[in-house]
Amino acid sequence: MITDDLFNKVLMDPLYKGANSLYIVSGYASATMASRHISAILDEDLNCKISLIIGMCPTDGLEKNAHEGFLNLTESYSRGIEFECKYVYEPPAIHSKVYAWYNDNNPVCAFVGSANYTQPAFWDKNRGEALSECSAMDAYKYYGQLEPSTVYCNHSEVEEYITLTNQGYTNKTEETDGDYFISNNSDNTVTLSLLQRGGEVGERSGLNWGQRAGREPNQAYIPLPIKIARTGFFPLNKQHFTVNTDDRKSLILRVQQENDKAITTPLNNSLIGEYFRNRMDLPNGQRVTRKDLEDYGRTNVTFIKIDEETFYMDFSVNKNNTTK
Repeated sequence: MITDDLFNKVLMDPLYKGANSLYIVSGYASATMASRHISAILDEDLNCKISLIIGMCPTDGLEKNAHEGFLNLTESYSRGIEFECKYVYEPPAIHSKVYAWYNDNNPVCAFVGSANYTQPAFWDKNRGEALSECSAMDAYKYYGQLEPSTVYCNHSEVEEYITLTNQGYTNKTEETDGDYFISNNSDNTVTLSLLQRGGEVGERSGLNWGQRAGREPNQAYIPLPIKIARTGFFPLNKQHFTVNTDDRKSLILRVQQENDKAITTPLNNSLIGEYFRNRMDLPNGQRVTRKDLEDYGRTNVTFIKIDEETFYMDFSVNKNNTTK
């Protein structure tokens, strides 16, 4: 039985034994977990196909931001990585947690136990999880038995099969923004400048991180001051988190670099640069200046914390945040 270092022992070590395909059945799962797992595989320059079945949708549905995260992962193929996700839509709901590793058609190893495919299950030291080895062939057979009761997350009519729920939160003072309840409580809000201390956009940092020879010019990050990083407002230690934006987009972000100074899109650092350029109606790859931000009407971005893995990001323009 495995009760410690689950991530490495269950989700990484089989890759070094020749496995290249992972079949997962998990009652609950998160796109942030899948993103973090994929990042770790890419960091090791390994190849893998991940096939995920999420089991509890018939009774619990699925949050829209999670669904959008899974959609983004299926559409964002990274080098050597393929990701597919399916939702169980016919009763009974499936609460199992099974991980089956194969090398093409050859079984390698498998695990069954209590750990959902989520970040808390694999990293939270304040909770106990256990997984035990089992027959890879039996685990894969179980995965196959569930497939007829599933629908792909990118099916054009997926909302006809499962219930997608809105995620939000309320607090002392609140206003409704479509699907979300946006709190004005300052304890849950941080505003980050997109400018350097000198009042300009970095020449080769921040939104212009990729503006150098040999780099993809859209690569970018949101500067994170060390005093804010140390408050614990944003999750650290390579944890991925979901951001829902004011224009109804969904991004998976991570704090990284020395002294936790940057908020990036970890699977593709160009995504966040493309996002801000698109909001400002700038061509992809163009250097961003302070004038571009001022012409748009804003030089900062506000984050509202919903929970430890979910944030709301506001880059909208109004009279209260024009050039602060």
